[in-house]
Amino acid sequence: MLLDTSGMLCLHHRAEPLHEVACHAYRNQAAFLTHGHVLAEFVALAQTRRLPRLPALSFISDLLANPDITTVWVDRGLHDAAMTLLMNRSDKAYSLCDAVSFVLMRKFGIDDALTTDRHFVQEGFRRLLEVT
Repeated sequence: MLLDTSGMLCLHHRAEPLHEVACHAYRNQAAFLTHGHVLAEFVALAQTRRLPRLPALSFISDLLANPDITTVWVDRGLHDAAMTLLMNRSDKAYSLCDAVSFVLMRKFGIDDALTTDRHFVQEGFRRLLEVT
């Protein structure tokens, strides 16, 4: 399962409406993938939501220390692949972070994303957190 920014926020912040759903989905998986752009986006989102900074940073540190979570660091090749995807989907409002996720999900054969982001569905993946 790919851990996306919105899914990580739902895991981290108990007041999120989908916190329990995210925790359940997380507990029912054995292996996880994320990437450096998601981590950067999570820190920015936590700050925008005015969540306490140190717990948000500790959450990231704990995630990086978890042997069940693979974190991919975006190099030039991955960046270029994501940019190509964005150029080929100019009709979509995908972010660069989204595009990196899509490239990695295809590379690793992952269909599920812990996310609320509808862009994952548009790109043919399954989002595990439905906003009602």
